[in-house]
Amino acid sequence: MKSSKVLPQGRRPHSRIDGKRYEEKDQMTINDSTIIFGHSPDADDAFMFYAMEKKIVGIPGYKVGHHMEDIESLNVLAATGKLPVTAISAARYPQVAEHYRIMSCGSSVGRNYGPAVVSLGSLSESELEGKRVAVPGRFTTSWLLFQIFGPKDCEPLFVDFDDVGPAVNDGRAEAGILLHEGQILYEKQGFHGVMSLGEKWFEATGLPIPLGVDLVSRHIGADLAQQIANASLASINYAREHEDEALDYALSFGRGIDPEDGKKFVRMYVNDDTVDMGEEGRAALEKLFSLAVDRGVLQDLPELDIIQAN
Repeated sequence: MKSSKVLPQGRRPHSRIDGKRYEEKDQMTINDSTIIFGHSPDADDAFMFYAMEKKIVGIPGYKVGHHMEDIESLNVLAATGKLPVTAISAARYPQVAEHYRIMSCGSSVGRNYGPAVVSLGSLSESELEGKRVAVPGRFTTSWLLFQIFGPKDCEPLFVDFDDVGPAVNDGRAEAGILLHEGQILYEKQGFHGVMSLGEKWFEATGLPIPLGVDLVSRHIGADLAQQIANASLASINYAREHEDEALDYALSFGRGIDPEDGKKFVRMYVNDDTVDMGEEGRAALEKLFSLAVDRGVLQDLPELDIIQAN
């Protein structure tokens, strides 16, 4: 496929420890008693980390900091191995496996739903061939899924995730792949659904669709890595048990989604699979990478190194 120019992200990271901002250059380690978690301000990620942000859940002997950027920026940053803990798109793991292990909790997983390919007017799947498609990041799972299930001769236009809709609206692209809340809001926004990549995946595999995973650095010792995984699981469980307060926090980042749609979206992607991906989740990751190899998108299968949270 031909590739159009990558547009700059243009966002300042939202980074803080104990409620205080810190400089991006210090994002890896402030000192030996601080652990920085990289995640997006998307409603599902913010929801999962609510209990840590409010110090309801912690890691004994350590402060917890948060470095918040859009997922594609985190995908890029993960290649440096700087963040001790970070969320990434599942599709990115083969390129960063040397730096990170996967946690069994924290994954964004859909069952027969996922990223949506949309257009402004009525467009069929077959009519996507030869079209320019706005893509929310080169390293996103949505782009990998499109390369697996979509037409081969589309031209990707890589843009920020929140510029996909505008790119379709203003004619820079004839179709676009929507992530996050856009998956459930696109009809309200006047778009036509062309293809559900989540449904395509489920039809082909019968497995849940692994969109995002949470990682722990290999430079962190085994005992501390286990504590981090356990704390992440505790934070997820707390948010699910205290949904309203966690949702209020998650929706405070100004993404323009109303509470009911926000609750629907969070429940879609913070679910039992998020608590524990289990054997089915592992199988789904293996299948994703296997299909990518078959399509010639990925060269080698990564070894899946998963920390089981308790």
